[in-house]
Amino acid sequence: MEKVYLSDAGPKVSPAIYGFWRWEKDASQMEQIVHLCVELGINTFDHADRYGDYSCEKSFGDILAKGSIKRSDIVLFSKCGVSIPNAARPNIRVAHVNTSATHIQQSVENSLKNLKTDYLDVFLLDQLDPLSDLESTALTLEKLKSSGKVKNIGVSNFSVYQHQLLVSYLNIPVVSNHIDLNLLNTSSLDNGALDYIKQKYLRPLAVSPLAGGRIENGTDELALRVRKKLIEIAEKYDSNLESIAVAWLVKLGALPLIGTLEEKRIRNIVNSFSINLDHQDWYELYHATRPSPTVQD
Repeated sequence: MEKVYLSDAGPKVSPAIYGFWRWEKDASQMEQIVHLCVELGINTFDHADRYGDYSCEKSFGDILAKGSIKRSDIVLFSKCGVSIPNAARPNIRVAHVNTSATHIQQSVENSLKNLKTDYLDVFLLDQLDPLSDLESTALTLEKLKSSGKVKNIGVSNFSVYQHQLLVSYLNIPVVSNHIDLNLLNTSSLDNGALDYIKQKYLRPLAVSPLAGGRIENGTDELALRVRKKLIEIAEKYDSNLESIAVAWLVKLGALPLIGTLEEKRIRNIVNSFSINLDHQDWYELYHATRPSPTVQD
């Protein structure tokens, strides 16, 4: 897969990114999936301190320590912000968001230690804590970048206004924003999120490109309607509904953030990059997400 720039200021990444937010398997299975991704040309991996019950980064770091994959050949994302009660974090009593300077600094140090690396290619804030002192938050992010421990800064699950607010405090660019975007959730096309990301010359990272399997297996009215149209269009391209669903995102300029644990789905997502959806086919799928689509004159 040919690498692309994440933004006008960000690093080059694979056009599909593998994320571990759904990870529930053991370390040996993680190694199999990581090597499959690398084999398919996916060299970019998205972590967070809390993924896999706060154990995912360490498992990935153990894979890197074996030396079968070079650190210089991959791009690593990690993030902090959302804190979930877990036996591994007995100090967390209630689910909350923490983007304070202290928490960010500690999280980065822990991620570097667990991932067994000297730097993160992109460090993201996962949601924005309304209680944080944004001036100190921004200063901490800038210091981490100047130290070389973090090469770039990004955000995840930020609204347009939160994105704008953080940027107003920063003297360094935000290079990425993770948003929920798939054929069963197109709200970012209506609420300005996608437009703002593009205005800032970023490539949107589409979380859950297959809607957590709902596109293929969902039984609700929307899923059934979209799946029927996907099957129809997939026949035209001699493809499958999952590849077409991701090709719809790629046509928007989005980078799919893969979370599936199934090899077949990973391959279907990779195959989507060989599909160039016709302009009107794209709109047929978009209209399938809405009961009564309208186009202004």
